Parts: sequence; C-alpha cells; structure tokens
Amino acid sequence: MANTADAVIIGGGVMGCSILYNLAEQGLTNTLLLERDVLASGSTSKSQAILRMHYSNEVTSVLAWKSLEIFKNFEELTGTPSGYTRTGYFLIVGREDREAMYENVAMHRRLGIASEIVSIEDMRELAPMLAVEGDESFAYESESGYADPYSVTLGFANRAREMGASVRDGTNVTGIEVSGGKVTAVLTGEARVETAIAVVAAGPWSDRLLSAVGVDVPIRPLRHQVVVLRRPPGPDTDHPIVADNLNGFSARPDIGGLTMIGAGEEEFVDADTFNQGVDMDVVGPTFEAIAKRIPAMSRAVFRGGWSGAFTVTPDWHPILDRIEGIDGLYCAVGFSGHGFKESPMIGKAMAELITKGAAECVDISMLNLNRFETGDLLRSRYAMQVLA
Repeated sequence: MANTADAVIIGGGVMGCSILYNLAEQGLTNTLLLERDVLASGSTSKSQAILRMHYSNEVTSVLAWKSLEIFKNFEELTGTPSGYTRTGYFLIVGREDREAMYENVAMHRRLGIASEIVSIEDMRELAPMLAVEGDESFAYESESGYADPYSVTLGFANRAREMGASVRDGTNVTGIEVSGGKVTAVLTGEARVETAIAVVAAGPWSDRLLSAVGVDVPIRPLRHQVVVLRRPPGPDTDHPIVADNLNGFSARPDIGGLTMIGAGEEEFVDADTFNQGVDMDVVGPTFEAIAKRIPAMSRAVFRGGWSGAFTVTPDWHPILDRIEGIDGLYCAVGFSGHGFKESPMIGKAMAELITKGAAECVDISMLNLNRFETGDLLRSRYAMQVLA
C-alpha cells in the first residue's frame, strides 16, 4: 500500500467511488480509496436503486435530476454501462398530501425537471394496470427509472483507477490522525497513510471514525426492508415505478419478471448486527398493499428479500461538508435513502468542495454539519420523510 496520498477516501460504496472518480476528473489523481470489505458491499448493495426526482427541497431534486443525466451517459463517461432503465415514476397520494404534491411539482417544473400532475384519466391511460380512485392525486416523472448499483460503483472506481487513483478493498480503517488541527494520516490495521485530506464516506460506520477525532455527526442506521415478488406474466403486471403513500410502499420492476417493494422503515439498528433478511410479518401486509394498487399482483409469488440500512439524519438530508477546526477533514454521510440516485452529482460537488473550496455544480451549502446546532433544518412537505 502506498504510504502517502494527496487524499484518502474512506468507504467504497457508490458515494466514495463517485468522489474518487470526480477528484480524478478535477485533476487530483494521487488518491487512495480504502474499503474494509469489497466495493459496493454496504448500503449500496441493498439499494432499490430507484432514480426519481420527487423531493420537497430544491437541493435534493436538483442533485437527483442532474445525476439522472449522468446515469444516462454513464458508459460514455466511464466505459461501464449504468444499467439505466427508463420506466416512469408515479407518486400517488391522498387528499391530505395533495397540496404538498402540487407544491413540489410546481417547484420541479420551475427547475426544469420532467415532472407533472396527471389526472385520473391520464393515469388510466398511462398505467392501466394500476387501480386508481378519484379522490387520489398523481404525479408523474417520464424520465425516471432505475440503474444497477454494482455496475455504477465499479464504473466509477475503474475509471478512477485508469486516471491514476488507487483502490484497496479488504482494508479496515482504524482511525484518522490529526495533529495541530490538521489531518496528517489515515490509519489502517496494516499501515499509516500520510495525507492532508481525509474524506469520510463510510455510511453507517462513519460516526465512529468522526467521533474518535471529536466530531459528532447525528446519523443513525434505520433498517429498510425490500420484499421481492415474481410477477405473473402479462401486461396487467408490467408496471412502472410506483410510490404509493396511501398504501405505504414503493415498488420498482426488475429484470426476470421481478418486482422489488420497499417497506418498513421504523427500526433503528446497529450497523454490524442488524437482521439483513426480510421479516415474514412484513411480507404479508406488503403483498396485500401492492395487490390493492396492482390487482393482478395478487397472483405474484414471493421470492425473498433483504434489509439494508438507511443512514438517516434528523432532517433526512445528507451532511456534505468540510469539518470546522480540522483542516483537510471532509464528510459525505447521512444519505437517508437518497444516496444512490444523487451519487454522481454528490461526488462532483464534494470534489469541487475539496479542490476549489466550494461546490460550483450545485449549491450544497445548506447541507452543512452546523445546521443541526443552528436549527436550519430542511423540511419535508409530507409525513413520509424519504420524500424530504
């Protein structure tokens, strides 16, 4: 392992690899990424990988929208296909969330995002497999879809390597060395890597590294379950991505006739010991919920599932910041279920913050760490915080 680097990125998920790639694009290539397991093995591997722009705040909507263009052109940029598949995305809400939806879509359209309110007649034409009612409201994003987290992570990492960066997996970071208010090294079980820049992007394990140097980040791992069903064949189950606030699920199609259904975001857990399977007492209600929205799914077959961890902050927005009082220390943590879809632009914004002193592609200044002390939190228009 190299004993010196201009920057060390800690964490080999999609976020760390995006930062590594974008630093190389900015000309900083004497860099090293350290991952304790294998690339994309943490939260990235458990992502539903939905690409949608429907959020309540401009910064998250813009990060997702600009990232979508990168997913579309990913092979041209990195040499690796992203797996982007356009399906369209529908958000369905009841009366209590109607005004919130209208306000969000108005914001999206002002930002140039392909988002619109559609009528019940439009819904029945665009997605005839969905059961819809007149007292519901619908937002539609025609360009939304999904991509492959593993391919994207490896695409970023491999292109960064080609430009001169280094990646070491199977390497556990044990600490960050700080002297005189500055980062001086990153420590592993095998080596001390001298560096003036350390970027913590280690998902739910990030707080341990930061707290060891006196930095408190308010992040907690929240277990998120995904139920997988095999659809019965036919056009009445060939569905787009559906986020159903009324029935409490998000569903996206996958290759091989499968559907991934996200459900159950109520249990804070330990990142090292939580149950990564799916609970059968969640499977039944989830099955019933999707069958209400897509009646033909009542004939679907249960094919398993998994649980991952959303690393959430109090306002369900990430912390993208340099750490005050420790020169050269940066963090990109707390993505709260938004990370994969925003990862291309977050990597670019973080690379600009590191190399230029501020992000130029998107204003991320409101995603600073100090907001939790000052109370300048971002808010969701919905009770469902994942739409913040």
